[in-house]
Amino acid sequence: MAPRRVKNPSKTAKYYRENREAYLKKLAKQSKENSKPSNKEYRRKLAMKRREAGLMGKGGKDMCHQSNGKIKPCNAKKNRAKGGGQKR
Repeated sequence: MAPRRVKNPSKTAKYYRENREAYLKKLAKQSKENSKPSNKEYRRKLAMKRREAGLMGKGGKDMCHQSNGKIKPCNAKKNRAKGGGQKR
């Protein structure tokens, strides 16, 4: 199930809601990137950690990589923003 739309979306979310062609282009690029074996392995590892933590299938927090190499639960919005606007 898709996540609910937030009342105060980020700049990027607003942009993609208003520009359908750009959104479709982004989806195509993501689909190509997500089908790579290395990315599948990465997602498999995080899913396994979510299962171990009892979070799998309940929504809520993501598992995120720390700078010391450990994996721990963290806020999904902040975790998914890593590598994006926060680095600029």
